[in-house]
Amino acid sequence: MSKNNTLAPANLAGLAASGSRSPDVAQRLAGASTKARRVLRLSSARPDSGAPRTVASPTARTRFEQTLPLEAFLNDLHREKRRAERSQAPLSMVLYRIGGASTESARQAEQLVEVLYREKRVTDFIGHVGDDMVAVLCPETSGTGVKGFMQKIESKAGSLPFAAVAATYPDDLFDSIANGTPTPKDVQPFMTAEAADQRDRAYPLKRVLDIAGALAALCLLAPLMAVVAIAVAASSRGPVIFKQTRVGKGGFPFTFYKFRSMRVHADDRIHRDFVANLIKSGDAPATADDSAATFKIKADPRFTPVGRIIRKTSIDELPQLFNVLKGDMSLVGPRPPIPYEAATYQAWHLRRVLSVKPGMTGIWQVEGRSRVPFNEMIRMDLRYIRNCSLGLDLRILAKTVPAVLSCDGAD
Repeated sequence: MSKNNTLAPANLAGLAASGSRSPDVAQRLAGASTKARRVLRLSSARPDSGAPRTVASPTARTRFEQTLPLEAFLNDLHREKRRAERSQAPLSMVLYRIGGASTESARQAEQLVEVLYREKRVTDFIGHVGDDMVAVLCPETSGTGVKGFMQKIESKAGSLPFAAVAATYPDDLFDSIANGTPTPKDVQPFMTAEAADQRDRAYPLKRVLDIAGALAALCLLAPLMAVVAIAVAASSRGPVIFKQTRVGKGGFPFTFYKFRSMRVHADDRIHRDFVANLIKSGDAPATADDSAATFKIKADPRFTPVGRIIRKTSIDELPQLFNVLKGDMSLVGPRPPIPYEAATYQAWHLRRVLSVKPGMTGIWQVEGRSRVPFNEMIRMDLRYIRNCSLGLDLRILAKTVPAVLSCDGAD
């Protein structure tokens, strides 16, 4: 294995993904890391048959013992991400992979860890995050700074074979969202990882509720949707269904469906400016006549006559039931942002799109209904994420119908 910048840490991705799905995440993550650390500890005492023995120094073995297990590393990563959000300072991480399961590879891993400990700063963290992977967490380090660190390690490591990749939070995630491209698999676990002892954000029956609810709604509302489709097609030229890229769970883009309510080729600059001003307003209080304090533009000239009606009544949202069936969305969750919208977020705003699927309705829609400041909308979404449960989803769904029928705040 040679030094390169194309590492695909499947082990970390798998562990992070399983950690976000399992209630005993701490035990599973710690078990996987402990097993690999035990192999590396014992490796220096087992010579390879017929191979020259390279004995790691006692200092190298001691250094490897000092590396954080995966559970502790994820907790430190979670804390440093929150600190980076508050301070607006970049947070970088480098993943190093070396060798495989052989004894010689284990000794080389010990030697690499010794180099990392010699060159890291006091504020940096080193963790064992997979069977053959070590990570270095570098607070207050930009992408340029972490590249310099990688070059220094490469020069100091000599002939040690390893692969390395770096990521910077939140810069890389913002770049991925702004470009409307999936976050690379090697970076995604780092971007979305939470503390190892935090439970899964989605309860076990959430997907069951989504499928059952979406199918029931489609059966019940099929006649209405057929009438709307005919009206949209007859009232203006263009497709019946409007498709748009939105940001989903983990920052991954997906295709979002709505009944088309605007003229074809309508200029989106009015919405881009509107969203930028809305996000910039932060905690500015909303007023009844202030469209900049709501999340929908009043008297938008891009709407067709039919589109204005289905927009006001939220009927244009019904095709998202197919997004729910596909698994891109949930019935209840945060509103899915447009990439150019998410690209203007503050770092802490991104938390609303990282750990849960976006929803057709949510706590903001039934309690704020386009009448709360932007930052308060984010806080409401984060409260929902923390308290997500079957009971809460059922209460939100029950409140959605009267909120939609009242059309309050829907303009």
